[in-house]
Amino acid sequence: MKIVVLGAGLMGKQVARDLVADDAVEQVFLADRNVIPTKQFREQLGSSKVEVLELDASDDRALAAAISKGDIVINALFYSFNEKVAAIALECGVHAVDLGGHIGGATEAVLDMHEQAQQKGITLIPDLGVAPGMINILTGYGASKLDQVSDIRLFVGGIPVHPEPPLEYNHVFSLEGVFDHYTDKSYVIRGGRLLEIESLSEIEHVEFEGFGELEAFHTSGGTSTLTDTFSDVNSLEYKTLRYKGHAEKFRLLVDLGFTDRTKKVEVDGHEVKLRSVLKAVLEPITELGDKQDAVVLRVFVTGVKAGEEISYEYNMVTVKDPATGVTAMAQATAYTISAVAQMIGNGTIDKQGAYPPEMIVPGEEYIAEMAKRGVDIKETIHRSALQN
Repeated sequence: MKIVVLGAGLMGKQVARDLVADDAVEQVFLADRNVIPTKQFREQLGSSKVEVLELDASDDRALAAAISKGDIVINALFYSFNEKVAAIALECGVHAVDLGGHIGGATEAVLDMHEQAQQKGITLIPDLGVAPGMINILTGYGASKLDQVSDIRLFVGGIPVHPEPPLEYNHVFSLEGVFDHYTDKSYVIRGGRLLEIESLSEIEHVEFEGFGELEAFHTSGGTSTLTDTFSDVNSLEYKTLRYKGHAEKFRLLVDLGFTDRTKKVEVDGHEVKLRSVLKAVLEPITELGDKQDAVVLRVFVTGVKAGEEISYEYNMVTVKDPATGVTAMAQATAYTISAVAQMIGNGTIDKQGAYPPEMIVPGEEYIAEMAKRGVDIKETIHRSALQN
């Protein structure tokens, strides 16, 4: 199979690293606007499978030319490109997967191409990151083992192994994305009804071995398509994990308007966006650099199987690889999208159309593929007999 990777940032590079390790992958086209660092990465990788393409993704013709070189395209660009990439992939007859982007309806726009994709014999899967992505796959897997699903609880966090004040946080993806997740509303299902909840609210504490007691709070975007796929459940909630005190500190910044996308103030005769100020202040403070990060995840899917109440629990803890310097978030994210792309290529996934991850990615095979890459996801089954 030939695979095109759009974007040679941290995720794109790690995806390419994973792809070349698979004998079934004949060629990897790594496309980016900045070809010099991309070519340096190719030299470091030392694989003849990788071909670097210079690409301005805003140029539709150039984008189509790049996409048409592969059997599958992995979109590791900013989420604003997701709809365009999927549409061009359809035109080119190329399968496409992306890292997600709930904001601005990007994921919904890709899923709306379902009938066209079926007609063209193409598979489109958006939202293949961690949250959404990994949690969707695990939720779908747990649900597939039950006769009826009643409750879904999801916890995910990208956190530093050694937290430092003032926020005990290091960013492992765009701070703009973090601000969006903390500002926009979170969607939950309670009592069978879809509700909006304020982000950074309803703090609870969750224990993870090696990290002690973390705090969990609502943030936007994590559930993505899950509230539609499992709209008939009693409850479905997603919370982000951080070290204690983080949510309260950020709540103040949100309340003061620092994460607002449009709010401006005048300083010494110059109009300044508050969000730009916050980003400029926090980027150097929260930069991961050489520090170790971790991704911690817990998924509960509860329901009934053969008259018995059962809860499937999935746990994962991944830390930065000291040998390669690859962050935990890059491993969890890049391995997820790479493994799923390869499942499409080798026929493990053969459904045609546009599907969210929970409806198309086989959980057992996914967990096995992640284990091969050193990302271990543990399943625990909790049982309790139903009372008559």
